[in-house]
Amino acid sequence: MLTWILVFLGSLVLLIISARFFTTASEKIGILLRMPPFVTGIFIVGIGTSLPELITGILSVDRGHSEIVPGNLIGSNISNLLLLLGAAVLFNKKDIVLGKRYLMIDLHYLLGASALLFVFMYDGELKLVEGLIGIAVFLLYSLYLIKAGNDETGESATQEKPSALKNGLILLTCGVGIYFGAEYTVTSITEISTLLEISPSIIALTVLSVATTLPELAVNYFSIRKGQSEMAVGNILGSCIFNALVIPGVAAAFGSITVSPQILAFPLPVLPVATLFFYLLTQDKRISVWEGGLFLLLYAVFILKSAALV
Repeated sequence: MLTWILVFLGSLVLLIISARFFTTASEKIGILLRMPPFVTGIFIVGIGTSLPELITGILSVDRGHSEIVPGNLIGSNISNLLLLLGAAVLFNKKDIVLGKRYLMIDLHYLLGASALLFVFMYDGELKLVEGLIGIAVFLLYSLYLIKAGNDETGESATQEKPSALKNGLILLTCGVGIYFGAEYTVTSITEISTLLEISPSIIALTVLSVATTLPELAVNYFSIRKGQSEMAVGNILGSCIFNALVIPGVAAAFGSITVSPQILAFPLPVLPVATLFFYLLTQDKRISVWEGGLFLLLYAVFILKSAALV
């Protein structure tokens, strides 16, 4: 048992560190492309920080443990919406103003992505055709982001140009690290769940989902320290939308995804509710410190209730 716990921790460290450097290099490539900070946060940083969930999902299905995927995705998105947004407001120490018009469109995509994921998983299985629908919706969202990026002038245009070769090599190296980190994470989860007689989906819902959101937490912290709280929110929205629309479709290409009864009973219904709650609270285009504290409290309740499913 101790050996597999150490393997789990070690592989998580490798996964998170690789994803962090991968994301940094991706952000610099965004500067080369002269993308605005918010679009960079959603389209590049948001996707980059979702790589642990993506690779873990692919390997889980390929290894015959597809039940890990729904637990990790649902847990990660709820962690993003409640834990990371709450922490972002507290890091900022003041209200976060959501002043951009197109941000409200992103909120609608977030709401729709959560609803789609709920509908696809409600019958206990996510099939390839459903995953492909999610990918098609994300492609439409991507076209919108590219258009928004072309309509705006990014701050990155005035910054020193990073090295394309250097950051390309970093992307390649960290991609290898992400793969092996994810592979041993999946293996250790299945071994630990077998020894403890706990469903792998519950471990993925709680421990793994929190661990794989650490890259987003780190990105948010440094973005807010630089005075870019808008990028932090964009990162969270982009990661949630990518998780809900793309990862199930890519993972389903390797086999159908099974949703365990424990996930269907409580965590799956919580996801659209949490998304709708966030959507309603942000209709005034700001997230207050008090609302951030409420998000953290709700996340603590979610974790306690999820742990009771064991």
